Amino acid sequence: MVQIRNIRLGEFPLLLAPMEDVSDPPFRAVCKEHGADLMYTEFISSEGLIRDAAKSVQKLDIFEYERPVGIQLFGSDIEHMRMSAEIATGAGPDLIDINYGCPVKNVACRGAGAALLQDIPKMVRMTAEVVKATPLPVTVKTRLGWDDSTRNVTEVAERLQDIGIEALTVHGRTRVQMYKGEADWTLIAAIKNNSRIRIPIFGNGDVDSPEKALAYRNRYGVDGIMVGRAAIGYPWVFDEIKHYFRTGQHRPKPTVGQRVGVVKQHLAYSVRWKGPKVGIFEMRPHYTNYFRGIDHFKPYRLRLVEAPTHADVCEVLDEIAFQFNDQLSNALSAE
Repeated sequence: MVQIRNIRLGEFPLLLAPMEDVSDPPFRAVCKEHGADLMYTEFISSEGLIRDAAKSVQKLDIFEYERPVGIQLFGSDIEHMRMSAEIATGAGPDLIDINYGCPVKNVACRGAGAALLQDIPKMVRMTAEVVKATPLPVTVKTRLGWDDSTRNVTEVAERLQDIGIEALTVHGRTRVQMYKGEADWTLIAAIKNNSRIRIPIFGNGDVDSPEKALAYRNRYGVDGIMVGRAAIGYPWVFDEIKHYFRTGQHRPKPTVGQRVGVVKQHLAYSVRWKGPKVGIFEMRPHYTNYFRGIDHFKPYRLRLVEAPTHADVCEVLDEIAFQFNDQLSNALSAE
């Protein structure tokens, strides 16, 4: 049984990665219903929280149906990270996660996210302050290092464990790699096999199929796997991995009717959380991902994007379910 303090996650948990503009409560809701064991908010700026910026504060919203859930923070100022941890604790999550892995320029070049991999002493001091600022478990997500000459994650793991983090997720790329090339899990395995390491170690990077999840579990011995991009538009990935672990067999791919059902569910959560105008607007990028693989779908995508009301979107979705069910089933069975 994998545990983070008193949070029981099962024998081999599957985690939903925090993804900016993706991992909001509506998306987390459908991933939870399809097997995600632990989820995180989109990463939240410590600067935004202490300034009470509306966008950052809204990201603190969590709901009982998605527990266990962690709030992920990022920043470059140690005192501001401490203060933001106190604010985030007040929102009632199950844990606080620190982002030391985000590679994007407007984060890393401001000294936050993966930039801290260039200053391990500062990373340790920042983590220690966050640990002291909250009674909740503190976890960390990071990368192998800044570049190939500084793959220092094995040192990072020991030092962060020693000052109190209770789980570590490692993405198997350096910051310089961004999301290119193949993720290297060998250093993640080295952390897990280190006799000094007592906390759960989760691997992240390139897990996009049940076969790969099983292979990585067996080859690298991690305590669980974090899934990111493979879940976008496809929350079924969690159930499919678990089914494959249990049976060695693939679950049938979702039919278009099932896809429409989850899109409606996702849309309903979005409208409920954000209101009808913003909720409908922010669902629009998701339609392409949910219906990937359907031939001649572009006119329907345009209609979904242009539909002004919840009822209008649902009307188009019902038409899609009627028109494309057989075609999508055949396309997916050939994958």
